[in-house]
Amino acid sequence: MKLRLPGRTPAAPRSEDEPRPQPAPPQDTVAPEVSGSPAPTHGRGPKMQRALRTLATTSAQLLLILAAVYVLGYVLGKLWVILLPIVLGLLIATVLWPPTRLLRRVGAPPALAAAVVLLSFLAIFGGIIAAIAPQVADQVTELADQATAGLQDVQEWVQGPPLNLGQDQVGDAVDSVIDSIQGNAQNIAGYAVTGVSAVGNGLINLVLALVLCFFFLKDGTRWVPWLSAQTGPRAARHVAALSYKTWSTLSEFIRQQALVGFVDAFFIGIGLWIFDVPLVIPLAILTFFGAFIPIIGAFVAGAFAVLIALVSQGFTTALIILVIVLVVQQLEGNVLQPIIQGRGFNLHAAVVILAVTAGGSLAGIIGAFLGVPVAALIAVVYRYVRDELDDKSPEVADDGTRARVDGDDSGTTVTREQVAQPPSSEPRRA
Repeated sequence: MKLRLPGRTPAAPRSEDEPRPQPAPPQDTVAPEVSGSPAPTHGRGPKMQRALRTLATTSAQLLLILAAVYVLGYVLGKLWVILLPIVLGLLIATVLWPPTRLLRRVGAPPALAAAVVLLSFLAIFGGIIAAIAPQVADQVTELADQATAGLQDVQEWVQGPPLNLGQDQVGDAVDSVIDSIQGNAQNIAGYAVTGVSAVGNGLINLVLALVLCFFFLKDGTRWVPWLSAQTGPRAARHVAALSYKTWSTLSEFIRQQALVGFVDAFFIGIGLWIFDVPLVIPLAILTFFGAFIPIIGAFVAGAFAVLIALVSQGFTTALIILVIVLVVQQLEGNVLQPIIQGRGFNLHAAVVILAVTAGGSLAGIIGAFLGVPVAALIAVVYRYVRDELDDKSPEVADDGTRARVDGDDSGTTVTREQVAQPPSSEPRRA
């Protein structure tokens, strides 16, 4: 029996589900610090590990790709002496293939057709050089005299206001330049020897390129079947399609730049002829060949034209020639180029400048000339792989045909089979 103390009320019975009262914290306890960040979960650690593993794998793959690219560039640099004639021969072959194909279609043997076209090309090129050489030789002396007179005018101008330089000061400046040239005579001689050696190597590469061009024209149709035969059955059609696309890209580049160069040379040459600037034909030819180095070549050719106009005709005529060059190049770049460029060949102007700059820094003038075609070929391969990954059947040409590789132990043949309806023949939808 429990005794109840006086003055105390008996407590009500406690339910099992009722929470027990917590004791009040002591007065000297510090309140916990609170952060706005969410509390960590148990899945954060494994996810972080998987992300780090993926990052490490991707980084290793990227390093391997960069190493492979570096090794490939190193090998290509060592083989550049062999590759340069091959590339030049291919580019020349793209120009000479249409007349060669025409002769072969009318029944001429492949060797005869290739020889006739190549010799005709050399005869035309040699005739152009022989035609402009006397004009250049006759007018160079006159231009040198005019340049000397122009330097004398400059000397008289710097002696007058606002510079007011004395004759002794001008003479000292000229003497310092002469002393500097004499002090670097050995280096200048070394540069001259290097230049002569470069010209000799260029002639050797040109001869090799012409010889290879003959064989490309004669046996070029066997290249795609041979290359397709070196791969597997599934990859053969892609190799054939890429071969045709790269050849078409090179041919399109040469045709486009030749048309652009002809338009620039024609109109700039007319402007030079109207204002009686000497060396009209050589400058027009320089403008034509400068078009094969996009943007940079046109700038250099235009600068030569303005400089010769300045030396021969004075500042006013040079300013007019500069305006003519700028107008022609703007019309060519903004009107003609978008019309003649194919949809699959467009390269941004920044890509063109970077390609020309990179090629020029790696291989000089030849590299600047080859920079844009190489960039275009890389773009073709990239677009082909991208379309293949997207299941867009890039091996099907615009006419709806696809390369078909057949053969046995006796040989390999590549034919075109119709797999889709050409876009131009599709019925129009209402």
